[in-house]
Amino acid sequence: MGLLDGKRIVITGVLTDASLAFGAAELALAEGAEILLTGAGRGMRLTQRTARKLGEDIEVVEFDVTEPSHADALRDHLSQSWGHVDGALHAIGFAPQVCLGGSFMEATWTDVQVALEISTYSLKMLADAVAPLMGEGGSIVGLDFDASRAWPGYDWMGVAKAGLESTCRYLARYLGPQGIRVNLVSAGPMKTMAARSIPGFSEFEDAWDGRSPLSWNVTDATGVSRTIVAMLSDWLPATTGSIVHADGGYHAVGA
Repeated sequence: MGLLDGKRIVITGVLTDASLAFGAAELALAEGAEILLTGAGRGMRLTQRTARKLGEDIEVVEFDVTEPSHADALRDHLSQSWGHVDGALHAIGFAPQVCLGGSFMEATWTDVQVALEISTYSLKMLADAVAPLMGEGGSIVGLDFDASRAWPGYDWMGVAKAGLESTCRYLARYLGPQGIRVNLVSAGPMKTMAARSIPGFSEFEDAWDGRSPLSWNVTDATGVSRTIVAMLSDWLPATTGSIVHADGGYHAVGA
């Protein structure tokens, strides 16, 4: 039996097969889950194309977190097609270019608002869509990058991730009575499409390679995928509101 046998999992954020969400989706399938992917906007075609690498019958549903009605539409679709949901992966993030790469002081509220809406508030929006269908409890997992410090070039996305971490804790507080766990997996740097949009990403690679206690390979997301699947499973029934690090131990040691 797999860790996710019989579970129905919604997975956001699959753009290419290099996406962290793709590795999690692939492993979830191998562990017995039934999955549904979401996509949005111009990325919808990418998600649909990549979904075929997971299986010809993988459904992709539009879920644009900048459209308030999409949470209701996704919930209605899931209710009709599945009836219930056991888990969801939040792998959604975006910031305008001016919000990254050292131009922190140049970003306007309009720019920052986009980053916060898509990268932070969207976790609550995903919960709006799936929590009402988790009648017997469930697990919502989000992808994080350590927001406890200011990283070079990460700028307003770091602020958005700090908000994501706080949102996780409040969702855990309010959804806990329904048996719903909400946690984040803080991954080390990986070569993904999102990473390529961060100027100076090589600085993260160099730092991890020399400092993490465990070896770290920016092209191998196996450890991150396994952590996500474990969090979606029933094996951590008393864990919620937490940030679980899958970063080779980088966060735990000093320079």
